[in-house]
Amino acid sequence: DERDSPRRDKRDSGRRRRYDREDSRERDSERDRDRDYNRDRDRGRYRSRDDRGSDRSRRDRREREDDREHRDRDSDREAARPSIKSRLSGREGEENKEGDSNKDSKKEEQDSEKKVAKKKIGGGVYIPPFKMAQLLKEVEDKSGPEYQRMTWDALRKSINGLINKVNTSNITNILPEIFSENLVRGRGLFARSVMKSQMASPPYTPVYAALVSVVNTKFPEIGELILKRVILQFRRAFKRNDKPICIAATKFLGHLVMQQVGHEVLVLELLTLLLSNPTDDSVEVSIELTKECGYYMNDVTPQGVHSIFERFRSILHEGDLDKRTQFMIENLFALRKSNFEGKLGVPADLDLVEAEDQITHEISLDDQITAEPGLDLFKVDPDYVKHEEAYQDLKKELMGEDEEADADDEDDSDDDDDDDDDDDEEDDEDDDEEAPPPRQPGEKMTITDMSETDKVNLRRTIYLTIMSSLDFEEAGHKLLKLDIPSGAEVELVTMLIECCSQEKTYLRYYGLLSQRFCFYNQAYQAEFEIAFDKQFQMIHRLETNKLRNVAKIFAHLLGHDAVPWSLLSYITLTQDDTTSSSRIFIKILFQELAEHLGLRTLNERLSDPSMQEEFKGVFPKDIPKNTRFAINFFTSIGLGGLTDSLREHLKNMPKMIMEQQKQVSDSDSSDSDSDSSSDSSTDSSSDSSDSDSSSSSSGSSSSSSSSGSGSSSSSSSSSSGSEDERPIKKKRKKAQ
Repeated sequence: DERDSPRRDKRDSGRRRRYDREDSRERDSERDRDRDYNRDRDRGRYRSRDDRGSDRSRRDRREREDDREHRDRDSDREAARPSIKSRLSGREGEENKEGDSNKDSKKEEQDSEKKVAKKKIGGGVYIPPFKMAQLLKEVEDKSGPEYQRMTWDALRKSINGLINKVNTSNITNILPEIFSENLVRGRGLFARSVMKSQMASPPYTPVYAALVSVVNTKFPEIGELILKRVILQFRRAFKRNDKPICIAATKFLGHLVMQQVGHEVLVLELLTLLLSNPTDDSVEVSIELTKECGYYMNDVTPQGVHSIFERFRSILHEGDLDKRTQFMIENLFALRKSNFEGKLGVPADLDLVEAEDQITHEISLDDQITAEPGLDLFKVDPDYVKHEEAYQDLKKELMGEDEEADADDEDDSDDDDDDDDDDDEEDDEDDDEEAPPPRQPGEKMTITDMSETDKVNLRRTIYLTIMSSLDFEEAGHKLLKLDIPSGAEVELVTMLIECCSQEKTYLRYYGLLSQRFCFYNQAYQAEFEIAFDKQFQMIHRLETNKLRNVAKIFAHLLGHDAVPWSLLSYITLTQDDTTSSSRIFIKILFQELAEHLGLRTLNERLSDPSMQEEFKGVFPKDIPKNTRFAINFFTSIGLGGLTDSLREHLKNMPKMIMEQQKQVSDSDSSDSDSDSSSDSSTDSSSDSSDSDSSSSSSGSSSSSSSSGSGSSSSSSSSSSGSEDERPIKKKRKKAQ
């Protein structure tokens, strides 16, 4: 029993716990049922309330609709019910009255529609072209204000549409359509539309400037008006510190100056104003303006451009601006060094006006000018018909010159057919030879991609191939499979150098891959040589790590003779022509060459007599200052053994200078001897010709002989004096 008691207690406790769990479950389930019941009950109660409210609202809405229908029905019945007079009259009278009433109602509706249309014309509401043409035909008074208002709106819409369509490819086709519109009447509309379009799309500024330049040749007042308004727009934006409008306005002014619509002094005034109190925004605006018209201004006013860049340099040295702005100034100096590559003035497609035909307006930034806003508004012209006829005559003169010239040419050709048949045949043959051959039906048409999508895709493919290959042989094999077109080798060379510069440390993988392509095709050698020149010119923009990698890849190519050693001719090792970055580049380049080839082999390569012309920049021998700088540079980087020839040249430089001076003195003495001999010959010839006086002839001969002896004695004395001076100079050297 004692042994069974623990078991019994344990069994009883387990049973009690089980019962307790069952009781708690029942209580929980009852509580959940009560909660669900209450929730469903409340939900049903709320639902019934909503239903009651919705039914009431439906009932009210239905009643209101029924009342409205009843009222409409009653009103229709009353309107249709005939009056007492109509009942007494006959059916014919009723029909006549109904017909007259219908006609009157139709006329009233048409008159009201015309009035509404006329009001809408002035309100800027869109009217279809066919309806506008119909309204213009229906107007009887062609000189009235209503007709003038319609033609004004049509002129505004036509000018806006033409300016919105213009671009580089169709500007020559849009210009005749613009001249066909009345620009004298709508010069304010034209100026406002051009400025609005330029502000909305600044990349099309060269197109709008070219358009204004052509219009300025025929209507100078329009070009002057646009120039004034753009200057006023810049003034307002400059006072409000509105940077986007300032950039757009200055860009438009710069292109107008390049098109010779405005004077170049205007650009210098703008730059001077922006750089007088430099801030980050004003310097950025001036940089954008300088980029746009720097090439043109450098040709027209080089002194003014030099002063502007000196101001940029002083701002950069002060260091008060943001780092981003300072970097933009450095980029501007690099662009100037490359002669504004990519910003070469007016594009060839938009250079539509000869310099002799252009009219330049000399408007200053400080002049008192007005925008003439009244030209943008509609005004009734009492002499409208007369002015329209005058512009039609002017348009015929502008647009009909070519037709008249063609007609005159045809008349002349008809008169001289018998005389010029042979010439015409020869001209036709020349035209046939110059004209391109027509494309055959089965021939494929070549399409040129101007968006450079193919170039971007090629760069992406080259980059992925280079980065995904295990070794240089696999990369070279995959890249050769790409079939890179001729002329696109520069993309592969650029990607190889860029990928190498992005690595943390130099990888021999890029050098071996570049070497493989240089040995494969000489076109890659030429591209690497061009890339070396570009990299050395822009080396100050690279970080130290990128600079080291670029120098090592070119050292690898030089060490394996993958590129010609003539590319060292791009280096000029002087204190004035190098910077700290370029000197680091040269240091790493020659240290890598010495490590790869050895100092002795490298010295032999650099001492090759056939290559001395290419190495004269690396080892300058022009003046002692540059020679000493090169010697000190190579000695400081541990390559003093390369400067033996420079040291010897510097040591012998005084002797060379003395020899040059001696040669100059000898040449002077020989010139004096030749002059004296020529004088004696002329004197003897003149004495022999005089046969009348023998005494005078003998005297002249004696004088000539004495002069000859004097000259010979002077020459001998000078020669002896020069011989005596040589040992004296040698003694002075020994004494020193």
